[in-house]
Amino acid sequence: MLAVHLVSFFFSKLQEDPTKKVDRFLYAMRIHDDQLTDISARFQAEMKKGLSAESNAAAAVKMLPTHVRSTPDGSEKGQFLALDLGGSKFKVLQVEVREGMGIRRGGVEMEEKTYSIPKELLNGKGTELFDHVSESLKDFLHEKNISLEKKHPLAFTFSFPCEQSTLNQGLLLNWSKNYRARGLQGKDVVQVLREAVDRTGGMDVEVLAMVNDTVATMMTCGFDDRYCEVGLIIGTGTNACYMEELRHVDLVEGDEGRMCVNTEWGAFGDDGALKDFITEFDRDVDAASNNPGKQLFEKMVSGMYLGELVRLVVLKMAKLGLLFDGHVSNALKTKGKITTAHVAAMEEYKNGLKNTRDILTELDLTPSPDDCIAVQHVSTIVSFRSSNLVAAGLAAILTRIKQNRNLRKLRITVGMDGTLYKMHPQYPKRLHKVVRRLLPECHVRFVLSDSGSSKGAALVAAVAQRLASQRRKVDETLSPFRLNQEQLQLVKARMRAGLEAGLKSKISSGIKMLPSFVYHTPDGTERGKYLALDLGGTNFRTLLVDFKKGLQQNSRLYHKIYTIPLEIMQGTGEELFDHIVQCISDFLDYMGMKNAHLPAGFTFSFPCEQTAIDTGTLVSWTKGYKATDCEGHDVVGMLREAIKRRNEFDLDIVAVVNDTVGTMMSCAYEDPQCEIGLIAGTGSNLCYMEELKNIEKTKQEEGKMEREEGTPERQGDMQDDKIRRMCINTEWGGLGDDGSLDDIITPYDVEVDQNSVNAGKQRFEKLTSGMYLGEVVRQVLLDLTRGGLLFRGHVTEPLKTPGIFQTKYLSQIESDRLALLQVRSILQQLGLDSTCDDSIIVKEVCGAVSRRAAQLCGAGMAAVVDKMRENRGLDHLNITVGVDGALYKLHPHFSKVLQETTSVLAPQCDVTFLPSEEGSGKGAALITAVARQKQDM
Repeated sequence: MLAVHLVSFFFSKLQEDPTKKVDRFLYAMRIHDDQLTDISARFQAEMKKGLSAESNAAAAVKMLPTHVRSTPDGSEKGQFLALDLGGSKFKVLQVEVREGMGIRRGGVEMEEKTYSIPKELLNGKGTELFDHVSESLKDFLHEKNISLEKKHPLAFTFSFPCEQSTLNQGLLLNWSKNYRARGLQGKDVVQVLREAVDRTGGMDVEVLAMVNDTVATMMTCGFDDRYCEVGLIIGTGTNACYMEELRHVDLVEGDEGRMCVNTEWGAFGDDGALKDFITEFDRDVDAASNNPGKQLFEKMVSGMYLGELVRLVVLKMAKLGLLFDGHVSNALKTKGKITTAHVAAMEEYKNGLKNTRDILTELDLTPSPDDCIAVQHVSTIVSFRSSNLVAAGLAAILTRIKQNRNLRKLRITVGMDGTLYKMHPQYPKRLHKVVRRLLPECHVRFVLSDSGSSKGAALVAAVAQRLASQRRKVDETLSPFRLNQEQLQLVKARMRAGLEAGLKSKISSGIKMLPSFVYHTPDGTERGKYLALDLGGTNFRTLLVDFKKGLQQNSRLYHKIYTIPLEIMQGTGEELFDHIVQCISDFLDYMGMKNAHLPAGFTFSFPCEQTAIDTGTLVSWTKGYKATDCEGHDVVGMLREAIKRRNEFDLDIVAVVNDTVGTMMSCAYEDPQCEIGLIAGTGSNLCYMEELKNIEKTKQEEGKMEREEGTPERQGDMQDDKIRRMCINTEWGGLGDDGSLDDIITPYDVEVDQNSVNAGKQRFEKLTSGMYLGEVVRQVLLDLTRGGLLFRGHVTEPLKTPGIFQTKYLSQIESDRLALLQVRSILQQLGLDSTCDDSIIVKEVCGAVSRRAAQLCGAGMAAVVDKMRENRGLDHLNITVGVDGALYKLHPHFSKVLQETTSVLAPQCDVTFLPSEEGSGKGAALITAVARQKQDM
């Protein structure tokens, strides 16, 4: 009875507008924007599922990695052979790619020949099929007079489902398109091709890449448009690929850069994700297919099925009496009688209705004008739904790309191919319009591919060849920075020899081994108030440290920072020290301690020669200071004279120290095993507690002092039988000044050294410290760019500017949490417009330079701790190193590499690294406290 009522209802509507009649009948196929947005969100969820290693096996959308890591950049060149196997015929091509020219400007030229495949081979042995392909390839080489002696790179377009573990390997998952060749499923078809070529003989072929047609489409369009990072096929079948961030592709190792992912989106909905959008006609098409329940999205949108969908709708409407006065012909009942080509013809702008009448007449129907309008409208709704669904899927891909790159707006190009897209008169316009409506924040350009699968495969091979060549050259450039264990052992041995030489007064050594006259580390009994003064750069720091019970948690620290103006830094020495004293006066006023006679320690981080703990003769200014009448003078004496001139307060300056010693003392207050201080920052230096008997300089100085002054009180420590060690400021940055590091110094290091203010000096420091690492990186980047391996070979003014690449950029770029897009942003701030590939190389250069620095510091540290172990006659040494400096504290990997290298090179030493919180300032106060305590004993 329901059917009778439905027929009566439809007959009552026969006189109305035929398009409205169709609209009501196909209301389930009319998808609105809010529904498209929902479908797009569902597809994004499917993409995420397919990319995850945990959920990929159960995912309908497989998101297959293609191992294509880069789109063309215009520098590709060379001649390539290409095989295109995917239908009843296959093509062999020779493709020439010319550097710097797009396809439209003749940058790619092709010669090709099409070969048929005998039907018996489609269902025969797989080896026989590939033997035929190989013999056809050899025939092509003969016909085109291509040398058989020369090695030919080859690209293989293989448009069947494959699982790839590398660019030139692919396991056949299953055949399609009438292919049923035996013995190949689950095998590597590239290897099968190689074996066939070997059997044929007489050819030297290297298969560089295997791709499917979607990827080839993207690559073809990418040769003309560098923004092309999506490939889309809408033809007999449908599929899409795009460049995904490698960190999201779980099935492939590595997280740097991007990789093209073949979505295989035709299977979207196979797990029920589209069940509320699938109509009875879709179910009928699926049931009659050769793979029921599979490729449901493809069956809703692709050219293989649209004509059949239209036929089923028209048939149902005719049976209900809504068309042709209820007449149904046998032809209309026959599967495949309406094709997608018919659908396209019916929707032509001018001739659409005439074409519709002709098509229906051929089906033995007698359509009225309203029938023709209605059937044309059916075609429009079916094809419009197709373009809407494709737009929703594409919008999901573009949204993911935009989110991956954290962009507010996205500019991107989509490479297009497929007969439905090319032949249907309205399809492209509809698709473009809906995509732009769904994603108003994206500027999307659509480019039609020209011979996509063939040219694109050759371009994949060309890009692979470019990247392989680039990789070899980058590796060659960076190989001198990659030190092996043998080289590091040699550095350790040379550092040890330099330490020993520096301790002997009569032997000239690049490592100065300066006595600090600090004999004791804190023992926890220090108490009282001490002033610390810290001058080491453009700031002067004053600190008051109150040690209450000798326990760190009970010590208090107050400080203020004062700026040293440039005119003071470069004025007279008297003006500089008067300014320092003015700052001290202000701090004492601030603390309400102007009348207190405080003991003070002076951290003075410039090269000084000490003859006692409270004297230090300035050797030379650094860090931009040029104050006159200071070099060659005792800086403690100059400070004392300035205090007298001001005549407002008095200080007892007990000690002058450098920042390395201050760092050791500060950490020793927390850990009694700390007997080494390391600075790994703008500069590089180390101090440690050396056996007093080994320090010949101290013995000479002691004798000199006895002759000149008798036995002053300050020699009490030296004469104390309990005194066995003194802290030595190694000034290890001078290692290599005698040429002992020439075998590991690179041409980039030489360039940095020659352009420095102290050429030939501090060679080890120039390999390890923050002041120079950025400049070493810049020199490498400059060389790579001149070689065409970076920034498209364009040497910009910023890249030629010394000092622009600061070491802080190394720390930022090497951060594991930093995406390549952020690396590109840092480079753009420096005026360096980089691609994703450029960013990967820059990060690699930074890593090589900073890793070498950390390894060299580790080799030096190993030399020091082994020397201390042997000095003390120990089989095993447990020791702590106090560390300060931005390179150690801020660089994401420096500290770990330093510790690992030390451990490997000094296996009999257990070394703990303790970062200093208030190194040089608090350390100076502790040295003062320790020295005062010993004097009072």
